[in-house]
Amino acid sequence: MTSENVDKARRRHSEKELEHRERILREREVELRLREMETNIHATDAAFHQTVKHQPEDSQKPWMKKAILGGKLFALGVVALVAVRIASVLAGFIIVAALGWMSYKLFFESKKTNL
Repeated sequence: MTSENVDKARRRHSEKELEHRERILREREVELRLREMETNIHATDAAFHQTVKHQPEDSQKPWMKKAILGGKLFALGVVALVAVRIASVLAGFIIVAALGWMSYKLFFESKKTNL
């Protein structure tokens, strides 16, 4: 081989060697980035906080809520009983008035006879 061909072969060989080294370097950089990303992911997992439902400071106690609900139910029952009593008194008045009107019509109204 001529010296020119030898130089070309050496250059090709050195270029290939450089490309090989660059590729290895890029692969190492990618691996490094991946490791950094994994450590960041695992670091954020460690910062997990348990959430808690927000309750205002002046919130009522559970037994107080039940007491208020019971009071409302009791008031509703009283209102229903009063409404039934008023309805029964009114129904009694209507029944007595209807019976009175019917007895007046039957017994006390003068009978007109057509002769």
